[in-house]
Parts: sequence; structure tokens; C-alpha cells
Amino acid sequence: MKNITFALLASAVVLGFASSSLAKKYHGGFVGPSSVNVVTVEQAKNMSDDTPVILRGHIESKVGKEDYMFRDTTGTIKVDIDDDDWNGLTVTPDDLVEIHGEVDTHWSKPVDIDVDAINLIQK
Repeated sequence: MKNITFALLASAVVLGFASSSLAKKYHGGFVGPSSVNVVTVEQAKNMSDDTPVILRGHIESKVGKEDYMFRDTTGTIKVDIDDDDWNGLTVTPDDLVEIHGEVDTHWSKPVDIDVDAINLIQK
């Protein structure tokens, strides 16, 4: 009976460690050249739906739950940044950021950008 109890306890401990390590999110990845080039807001507004883009500029204001106005030297565009895509980053309108995302076209409203990642370039 002691052997069975010990075996069950040991199994529970091992399963606990395994499940907690599987639940961890790993962040990181490749940093280097990409097939996606930095584009301007003006260029992004004329691209096809789901085209991957990188934009550099400033987030001017929050205009909805996860919607923000993004500005570069060519204009402004609404960007949708999910709460979990911020990864703890805090920015102000003065901060230069780089956003990676896709063009999102609509029938009845202006083009916007669905953001996958945001990085601080310069404070």
C-alpha cells in the first residue's frame, strides 16, 4: 500500500511540473532581415487585404477598446492592437514605434491595420 501511495504521489508531482512547464509562454524568435519591408501609412492604405506590413511612427491616441490612431510622415491610420500584443510595453505619443501587422480592408469603413506585434524604437 505504501508503494502505491508513493507511486501516485510521485506521478502527481511529475505531472504537475510537466503541465506547468507546458503552460509557459515562450517569447523570442528571429531578429534580422525580413521579406516584409517598412511601408508608409499612405502606401498601406492602398494595399490588398491581409498584406503583411511594417509601419514606423507614433501612436497618437486611443480611439476604442483596442483601437488607436497611428501617425507617420504621410498620414494617419487606425490600428487594432490586442491587449496581449503589447507584451507589457508602455508608449506615449512622443515614442517612435514599429508595428508589424496586416492590412485590413472593409467594404464600408476605411482601411486599418491588424497589429501582431509592437516594438519601441526610440523614446
